[in-house]
Amino acid sequence: MQANDKRRWALPLLFLVLAAVPFVAHWLGEPFYVTLGARILIYALAALALNLVLGFAGLVSFGHAMFLGLGCYAVGILSYYGIGNGWVQLAVCVAVCALVALVVGTVCLRTSGIGFIMITLAFAQMFYFLAVSLREYGGDDGLNIYEASSFGLFDLDGSLPVYWAAWGLLLISSIAMLRLRRSPFGMILRATHANPRRVDALGYSVFGVRLTAYVASGVLTGVAGLLLANLTAFASPSYMSWPVSGELIVMVVIGGLGSVLGPIVGAVAYLLMEEGFKSLTQHWMLLMGPAVVAIAMVAKGGYGSSLAWLRRPPPAVPPAAGADTADRRSPDALAKEASV
Repeated sequence: MQANDKRRWALPLLFLVLAAVPFVAHWLGEPFYVTLGARILIYALAALALNLVLGFAGLVSFGHAMFLGLGCYAVGILSYYGIGNGWVQLAVCVAVCALVALVVGTVCLRTSGIGFIMITLAFAQMFYFLAVSLREYGGDDGLNIYEASSFGLFDLDGSLPVYWAAWGLLLISSIAMLRLRRSPFGMILRATHANPRRVDALGYSVFGVRLTAYVASGVLTGVAGLLLANLTAFASPSYMSWPVSGELIVMVVIGGLGSVLGPIVGAVAYLLMEEGFKSLTQHWMLLMGPAVVAIAMVAKGGYGSSLAWLRRPPPAVPPAAGADTADRRSPDALAKEASV
């Protein structure tokens, strides 16, 4: 089987495995696996959204958890006032995240490098402390959500509905990312990472392309926050904290920057390692840190580099000692020798 065929079947195979999780959990009588799987899918959706700016455009956003928290509070605050309609919550979530991403992106995209990182972090911390100061909505203690989002035909009431909603959204988003990556916009976006001056010289607006990607990424992360709020039935300022942004970056990096499958694999690997280390010791971070460092050093390009040996051609067999190599010379050389 060719390498392209292997990569083509990797994404469908992964989603088939993820689709089997609820059935395996029911067979084993372990509903916790469904909850864990739903959490993995939600963070995979957020990591996929972050990959749009981090992997495609090369912009290290250290404040993407801000959009995750905004999506949670869009559900929590509306539910607090008795608005449980999921479509209304989704519309508010998309509108708020798009507006915030537009404002933040307009400011932070004027810079690059460490300046971009620090400005995105600063905006995320601003919204974090804003959520902490909202005493009416729980402040630092967070806000309980007593009514799940209702979309008419289905409600996100419980881990299983959230799991399938996250699975479906992740599948649709992955297909969209695959098409986007090969589209003219996706190629221009990746070109802004490789050589922004040349993109600008070709007549494209580097700022406009990056801002569009940043807004789309923020909205998709906000939708992941909406699902997270329904999974945990809780909205907390901690969802906006900078460690969450760091976790999303780690998921993208260990999975593979710029690929579509990478962020999903990274989210699965990171959260499974976290749960495994938590079951061993309460000081699980002492194990998580070296594990992430080891993965980053061994597979510098993410899962793609770790599987690169599968796509390597077999090594050439060296010629035997004393073997006749005259026939390997060019025809001109042989003709010249014959004429002499």
